[in-house]
Amino acid sequence: MDLLKLFRVVAFFEGISYILLLFIATPIKYLKDDPQYVKLLGMPHGLLFVAYIILALILYKKLNWSDTILKHVLLASIIPFGTFYIDRKYLKTS
Repeated sequence: MDLLKLFRVVAFFEGISYILLLFIATPIKYLKDDPQYVKLLGMPHGLLFVAYIILALILYKKLNWSDTILKHVLLASIIPFGTFYIDRKYLKTS
């Protein structure tokens, strides 16, 4: 698997884990006083987030992205649904 495909997979799962964490696990934690879902999703999301950032920095060098593209890619990791936008705008090859 090449690096770009790996990044797309990591970006997809990072985006899914972030959405689940923000819109399902966190409301359950505070509305039902049940933190188990945040604990369950927190570690995988954190690992995916770190992998996303590291892969983005590697691809920045390898694909000669401009600083603006790198900023967009990094910013997308903290905006809900942002990684899906990045995939469509910058990563999709066909």
